[in-house]
Amino acid sequence: MSMKGEEWTVMKTLRWTAAYFQTHGIEQSRTDAEVLLAHALSITRIEIYTNHDKPLHAEELKTFKSFIQRRITHEPVAYITGKKEFWSLELTVTPDVLVPRPETECLVEAVLDVMVGREAGNNILDMGTGSGAIVCALVSERPKNRYYAVDRSESALLVARRNATRYGLEKAIAFSRGNWFEGVEGMQRQFDIIVSNPPYIPQHQIKKLPPEIARYEPLCAIDGGADGLDAFRSILHAAPDYLAPDGKIFLEIGFDQRPAVSAIIEEVGCYRGFVCRKDYAAKDRVVQSGI
Repeated sequence: MSMKGEEWTVMKTLRWTAAYFQTHGIEQSRTDAEVLLAHALSITRIEIYTNHDKPLHAEELKTFKSFIQRRITHEPVAYITGKKEFWSLELTVTPDVLVPRPETECLVEAVLDVMVGREAGNNILDMGTGSGAIVCALVSERPKNRYYAVDRSESALLVARRNATRYGLEKAIAFSRGNWFEGVEGMQRQFDIIVSNPPYIPQHQIKKLPPEIARYEPLCAIDGGADGLDAFRSILHAAPDYLAPDGKIFLEIGFDQRPAVSAIIEEVGCYRGFVCRKDYAAKDRVVQSGI
């Protein structure tokens, strides 16, 4: 993109960028170009089209060019803009946290479904909270509960706290640092609901993931060990000590992990019931059980 002696309107810039992204293997080239251009100009994606003939100033072009250079290295758009929408909440996102995925909204839906008729007074634990996407979504829908959010990364907890504070949700959430249940030590038998989107990618598959994930997202948020099941074993074996009577646990899983996670639940021996929900692509995504 040459910036000398040539006028770059909003639409011309968008079209050029979408084509350029395609040549660099960016799958959602047009969408990514729109999001980044809107961010560079501090406008909405719709305003790109209502301002299609507006020329970009030199400083705007400079900023946008830096975004283009970052994106063609396959850095995630969310890390470039510093934000990602989840459950209609615009969340702050940094390289310290996993980028929230649409399919994780299925996990939120599953929890909300079992709270029908018991919308208040529950103790709810979100383990591996990351950006706080899950816990913030739940608090926004069911504020009259006590929420606990745990992560082993202090940097991730800073992001989660920032997101909770932005929407005035922070008073409902107790944040703590720890690896799984270490963050709530001493709270045995107290949680009505435990929810987690743990790392579940087998180590040997990580290098085969899209570069946006393999190169940029935090390894601790995706690495599930040799078979992808390490976190499930840790959580499911310990959870019965922390679940209240009739408590329920919800876990996001990989699309092919239902049999393996079901086997772990059976191995533990004290869970009752097993439900698996599919995501929007009709793939197994959320497992639910209880004691």
